[in-house]
Amino acid sequence: MKEEDKFFRTIVQIPKWEKTMRKDQRFVMLGSCFAQNIGELFQSYGLDVCYNPLGVIYNPLSIAIQVKQALCGESDVPVFRADDNVWRCWWANTLIFAMQENTLRETIEQSFLKLGEALRNADYLFLTLGTNVYYRLRGKSIIVANCHKQPHALFEELAIDTETCTSTLCDMMDLLIEECPKLHVVFTVSPYRYKKYSFHGSQLAKATLLLSIDKVCKLYSTKASYFPAYELLLDDLRDYRFYAEDMLHPSSVAVDYIWQRMVECCMDKEMQDYLEKYEPIRRKQMHRPNIINNV
Repeated sequence: MKEEDKFFRTIVQIPKWEKTMRKDQRFVMLGSCFAQNIGELFQSYGLDVCYNPLGVIYNPLSIAIQVKQALCGESDVPVFRADDNVWRCWWANTLIFAMQENTLRETIEQSFLKLGEALRNADYLFLTLGTNVYYRLRGKSIIVANCHKQPHALFEELAIDTETCTSTLCDMMDLLIEECPKLHVVFTVSPYRYKKYSFHGSQLAKATLLLSIDKVCKLYSTKASYFPAYELLLDDLRDYRFYAEDMLHPSSVAVDYIWQRMVECCMDKEMQDYLEKYEPIRRKQMHRPNIINNV
């Protein structure tokens, strides 16, 4: 019996990276909840990381818009006043808002400046794509990263095909190569299951993303690669025990497993030793008691 057969599961084999990550390098994480989770892990170990400065985003078009705006800053940022008189931005997550338009614009501008600087100085950019479904304001060309719980009638729900997805990612890669020559892009696909699009629709969306990423990684073989986070949950763990209570998001156990596979396959020995030594500090920080100041 093979060693892996004893665990009653199929272990996804990940080749050791030829050029592994080092602890003194800089990292950027953009995309869905998985990018957020991994970004938070990098930060918790004291690594130099910038993750989702405008919040979680899911579709390739919105990610490409953020990258272009951060590096070029040529477009007017689309903001609006919601029904509750709070100002929001169509390119940002719901967690970013302000009571005044100017305040929001300043916040968004600073977020893009932060992202642009981080990209130009980063060694690695992790891009996690969630779905090929996107939303566009009716009668306008504005693609939204988040609908901000506005009336459904305001939007068109659309899906990009493999060709469009590939060309969008290629255009983004060309810009990144021009503006950030030392940057290496690592694509991942979010393991999150999009129930609202039906499970079949969710799988079709993932297939579109996977096919596009595969094409891009072949075209930009020295500048782009793929990390199989999606396969680690779907084909390796492959059990509802590794999902959160909603049965859609990966559980913390699953995220930790994917993280450990990344550590062993993508990081050099010095970085691995650093993470191990930093772990007691990290755990102490995570369990630091909240101090309430009575003023």
